[in-house]
Amino acid sequence: MIRDDMREPTATGTLAALQSLQQIGLPMTPLLPVEIAGVQCWAKAEVLQPVGAFKIRGAWWRLVNLDAEERKRGVVAVSSGNHAQGVAWAARRLGIPAAIVMPRNAPQVKLEATRALGAEIMLYERPGEDRDEVAAKLVEERDAVLVHAFGDPWVIEGQGSAGHEAQAQFGTGRRPSRFIVCCGGGGLAAGLALACPHAAIHVVEPQGWDMVGQSLAAGEIVRVGANPPATICDALQPDATKPINMGVLQGRAEPGVAVTDEEVRAAQRFAFSKLRLVVEPGGAAALAAALAGKVPVDQDTVIMLTGGNTDAASYAETLQG
Repeated sequence: MIRDDMREPTATGTLAALQSLQQIGLPMTPLLPVEIAGVQCWAKAEVLQPVGAFKIRGAWWRLVNLDAEERKRGVVAVSSGNHAQGVAWAARRLGIPAAIVMPRNAPQVKLEATRALGAEIMLYERPGEDRDEVAAKLVEERDAVLVHAFGDPWVIEGQGSAGHEAQAQFGTGRRPSRFIVCCGGGGLAAGLALACPHAAIHVVEPQGWDMVGQSLAAGEIVRVGANPPATICDALQPDATKPINMGVLQGRAEPGVAVTDEEVRAAQRFAFSKLRLVVEPGGAAALAAALAGKVPVDQDTVIMLTGGNTDAASYAETLQG
């Protein structure tokens, strides 16, 4: 089992991850102009990844770094859907057995997509069961490698490859001033902080699930309460961040921001009408914060649109407002 503390993620690793992704032909996601409060800034459309989310980056970089024996034993991951698809995609391409622990109430579109990529799915009850305990049991039984969704150095580096892409898309003489980032456990935020140390990092989480923001404010890891509020952002519901993410973000990230479900829905509608993009709730959180004026924007701001895996019925309901 790979521990999340076995090594530190590095800026060099984020660049190596990008080079590996380029070698397999993963396309660069577009950086789209978007006007907010009279300011033209930029949206990084990670919704257009082959699995519909940025998670493909970290999953690939983690799995490609497994040795031959580890690949033979297989991997285990925990996810409500986007990390699941990233791991399943990378595992299929590399010929690695993959088992994904997913909540029974995960969006059906994410469950079906993960199955279609050839991964074995192990369902658990949310709330009710501890997903990490379910995963730990599988890892022990199979002597598999745990591919954590955010608390893993290779995963963090892989996610940071998006920062190098954005930097390249800005061209010579300019660079991102800030990244506004949808945040679950902090893998993407930490990766971007490593890849683009000059840029401010704003983490955005669902209201009541802002564990990274609360942890940064407290200077120690804060876990979600016993009765957290419901949120439509199924992709942004970890119980807590990990020490490895805190180690990168503490003293580096801006104060965290929380958004409401209604602000997220408004952002989904905005993305559809202005950018012609389908963005799932969790993938629209950063845009929601920018539109609500909770995070400053300037002409060099990059807003991460992190996922677009949503079912047609709920998305249509959101668009109808």
